[in-house]
Amino acid sequence: MFVLLLILIVALFGFGFLNPIWWVAGAVLVYGVTRHGRDRGGGRSRNGSSDLGDYRDYQELRDRRERWDRRYSRQNRARWRREDRRDHEHRR
Repeated sequence: MFVLLLILIVALFGFGFLNPIWWVAGAVLVYGVTRHGRDRGGGRSRNGSSDLGDYRDYQELRDRRERWDRRYSRQNRARWRREDRRDHEHRR
């Protein structure tokens, strides 16, 4: 895939000597490829790990914890309400 993109970019650069619009097309292609690579977590740090991938892992873990907290806090609230109702019934 990378080789085909490279060949296409070189061809567009060569056609640019005939008509400058091809240089624009090549620049747009290079820009699109580099943006697509960044969006997929292509930014590598010095130690070889992906900073964006690490952040996505962090987001996933955080979201999972929030779902867990919401789920069990709802269950606890319902249990506490039931217990409060029982306490109020016993007081009467």
